[in-house]
Amino acid sequence: MKGRQSLGSRRLWGVKLVWAERREIWKAQPEDARDVGDIEYARVIHSASFRRLQGKTQILNLGDSDFYRTRLTHSLEVAQIAGVLAKQFAKEYEGQPPATYIPTRSLIQAIGCTHDLGHPPFGHGGEVALNYCMRGDGGFEGNGQTLRILSKLERFSKNHGANLTRRTLLGVLKYPVPYEMASNPSLKPQLNEHTTAIKIIDRDKSKPPKCYLSSEQDVVDWILEPLSEKDRQIFTSFATRLEKHYDPLHKSFDCSIMDLADDISFGVHDLEDSLALKLVSDSDFRKYVPEEKCAVFLDKLKEKYPAEFGNDVYERVVSAMFGDSGERKHFISRLVAHFLTHCKIEVRDEFEEPLVRYRAAMEDGPKAFLKALKDLVYSAVIRSPNVQHLEFKGQQMVVAVFEAIASEPSAFLPKDAQALLESHANPMRVICDYVSGMTDGYLLKTYERLFSPRMGSVFDKL
Repeated sequence: MKGRQSLGSRRLWGVKLVWAERREIWKAQPEDARDVGDIEYARVIHSASFRRLQGKTQILNLGDSDFYRTRLTHSLEVAQIAGVLAKQFAKEYEGQPPATYIPTRSLIQAIGCTHDLGHPPFGHGGEVALNYCMRGDGGFEGNGQTLRILSKLERFSKNHGANLTRRTLLGVLKYPVPYEMASNPSLKPQLNEHTTAIKIIDRDKSKPPKCYLSSEQDVVDWILEPLSEKDRQIFTSFATRLEKHYDPLHKSFDCSIMDLADDISFGVHDLEDSLALKLVSDSDFRKYVPEEKCAVFLDKLKEKYPAEFGNDVYERVVSAMFGDSGERKHFISRLVAHFLTHCKIEVRDEFEEPLVRYRAAMEDGPKAFLKALKDLVYSAVIRSPNVQHLEFKGQQMVVAVFEAIASEPSAFLPKDAQALLESHANPMRVICDYVSGMTDGYLLKTYERLFSPRMGSVFDKL
């Protein structure tokens, strides 16, 4: 084993070794053949927070069908797509400056698997609910909670959560602006002013900004330590907007690959679920994804498969999308391949550090097509009354459980959470961690134990 390079220098390629550092000292065993990415990937997929994703909503309600995706299957697909994107870039940019900094497949898959760890029960409805509940105690945002889980709450180290490398956490840091700075002062979480008989959240004003939680400032400071002062100032900058929360402007190279993979999965795979369950109509598809929006894809199909397509390629695609499951799956695969092979690496000249200087992006034509698919899923499915009724109900249950626990934590929190609460500077954050970590089913069971007269038993495990 003499002369064996450290894991950092051997597998993080051209990046400075400082990016391979962990907050808590840890050394691989001499016989351990894994590289840095393998270790990160193992820590993520063996974590409790990753397993809980199997019980969390992606778009549709758990229990409605055994076919569609949960947060867990979605995260696995994002990781797989991110891995292919990294491999595609390695092929296309071989011998060019960006090639040195392309992450290994295991490293980018680890980052892809983390991207939804912080999402609470009942999806974005639960996120809005917890942001309302934490309105005076630092707020809540799902991506910010992901960083908190990995850096503090997981159990792979004594004090630093999963104790991942600096580069991995940089890839996880999706929005490098703290909650207080990203928040528009005119959008404070509050109750709806137009209801009198019941109290419900103002869902628009209670949406969180895209940010990290200010409770994790020490973690972010450590992550960004290798950046020059100039790079750090630019990287953490944001754009102000009227009547909206402020918009973070930058993300790291690894994070941009993960984000592209997430967009592809949302636009394509969530559409597949919606089509299979007949939640999208032919007219919906034509409205949001007209022929001109997918012209680049149609031209590619006609060029690559001239014998299969006649003059009207668009009608053939629509027919396949609404046809039998085998044909639809075939076209879904073609869609994913189309987006994967039309991505590029951009250079942000204002930065010095390569891990923030390079950025993954999609070419304009495919990007417009993917946006149309995402708009279709959002407008025709997520915003439909069928889904919104369930999101609203889940949101109300999250608030009810949170406020019940907060009213008397010593009576309602499990013993291990009570111990954390007693030593924490912000007890409400401990309650938020507990509720946000629940699966949909566990939150529902807790709600029924607390509020339903006929549900619950002293023999139920908390």
